[in-house]
Amino acid sequence: MDIKRSEVYRYLGYGRNKPDEKVYEAVEECIDLVVKNSDMKSIYRIFDLNVEGSTITIDNSFKTESKNLSKNLTGCEKIVLFGATLGTGVDMLIKKYSKLDMSYAVIIQAAAATVIEEYCDICQKEIENKLAAENKFIRPRFSPGYGDFSINHQKEIINMLDCPRKIGLMLTESLMLVPSKSVTAVMGISSEKQDCHIKGCEECEKLDCKYRRS
Repeated sequence: MDIKRSEVYRYLGYGRNKPDEKVYEAVEECIDLVVKNSDMKSIYRIFDLNVEGSTITIDNSFKTESKNLSKNLTGCEKIVLFGATLGTGVDMLIKKYSKLDMSYAVIIQAAAATVIEEYCDICQKEIENKLAAENKFIRPRFSPGYGDFSINHQKEIINMLDCPRKIGLMLTESLMLVPSKSVTAVMGISSEKQDCHIKGCEECEKLDCKYRRS
């Protein structure tokens, strides 16, 4: 796994600035701790999809209104529902260092956020490769809570994937994922290949975010 240190520094709020040697060493140590304490698991399933305007229907049971997501899914016939987690070990690690050394706990949080995204990228690439054999192409990940795609839809994704039983990923009543370093997302499947897969900061309209990629 190629863990981008620049992403860890971005989560820590460094922007274009470089950390000093002490922070650099702490980041390296925390990345190692996160990887060693992770139990990475993922799951995905492919469902039928229908998009009419901003109305999206998945498997005739999961229905939502989202202009942002419908734009992402334009031209798609099927959709991937996806879930991934680093496991409970990372949550325990964060809890431990929150009591021992808060500065390390903050760096571990940033390292874990980077690792889960890198892991999701790896999983997505594997799905892409499988679909390529069928001359199908995948769209960028789109998670509940992004844009106008309601975070409430964590529930449908968790249930339709049977995440608690399959990968130990659950949802609290306040819609928090447990373990905390986890992701749910959807990815459209299309017969058309798109050259530009814009996602994340590159597409977000919040230009004043201090965590924004340069």
